[in-house]
Amino acid sequence: MNFILSAVIVLGAIALIAAVVLYACSKKFAVYEDPRIGQVQELLPGANCGGCGFAGCADMAGALVKACDAGSLDGLLCPVGGQEVMGQVADLLGMAVANTDPKVAVVRCYGTCENRPRIAEYDGLMTCAAVNATGQGETGCGFGCLGCGDCTRACTFDAIHMNPETGLPEVDEDKCTACGACVKACPRHIIELRKKGPKGRRVYVRCVNKDKGAVARKNCSVACIGCGKCFKVCKFEAITIENNLSYIDPNKCRLCTKCVDECPTGAIVKVNFPVRKPKPAAPKPAEAKAAEPVKVAEDAEKTVIANAPEAKPEQTAKTNNQEEEAKA
Repeated sequence: MNFILSAVIVLGAIALIAAVVLYACSKKFAVYEDPRIGQVQELLPGANCGGCGFAGCADMAGALVKACDAGSLDGLLCPVGGQEVMGQVADLLGMAVANTDPKVAVVRCYGTCENRPRIAEYDGLMTCAAVNATGQGETGCGFGCLGCGDCTRACTFDAIHMNPETGLPEVDEDKCTACGACVKACPRHIIELRKKGPKGRRVYVRCVNKDKGAVARKNCSVACIGCGKCFKVCKFEAITIENNLSYIDPNKCRLCTKCVDECPTGAIVKVNFPVRKPKPAAPKPAEAKAAEPVKVAEDAEKTVIANAPEAKPEQTAKTNNQEEEAKA
């Protein structure tokens, strides 16, 4: 019995000493966490997508609090929550946040099965990363979409899907949060985050092929050939040409769409623009020549009638009397 009591007393003393030591250590080495970090994290959507540039929403919350202490929230944006969430965070921290234009993921390739025929067959791991590591893929274009769907698997918002007819990914603008996960997943960097634009309208070059014009056109019928026509017609210096490829700066583009009409291959596209009414067709030369004699005859007839002498009242009355006598 004495042994049991001694053991209990010894264990109790050890536990008490350990508790005192742990308490002292917790106070001595305590790490202070700003309570605002937790409050900001509650306002964030909790997607942990990494689109903000941080590992998760907790790191983003800490960065926002540090930026608040530094005096500015510029450069920090939650793409999932958008301007609404950033406004709530700014109100909580007592800061002002600048308005940012919403963005959307854009697939800069239109190398469909019709536009970009296959010249080889790949037999291996069906991922874009694996196919890109082995070479240019199944087509002659070594820059375009590989069609294995790495971007669709990277998207956590179900905003991008593969079109089985074209073999290309398509982005759902209503679901896309511009988190950038698909941009990072694409090994050929054909997906870009661009401004949605007013009423969702935007103009961009749907090609990333950097081959020379003849080679690019041979491998894809809608490839950019670097002819420079779009560059010449743009009055706002929004188009640059580098490595045989045109690029439209969304910050300078005024959406005049002149470059779209000028592009000979259709590589430049416009999105969400109203459909223009077709212009009335001009008359053919043969029809125009056939209509000229008729018009001349009508003008001559009008001239004869206008130049005819008017009948005098006496002659008119005499004519009427003769008509009445003839009837009698």
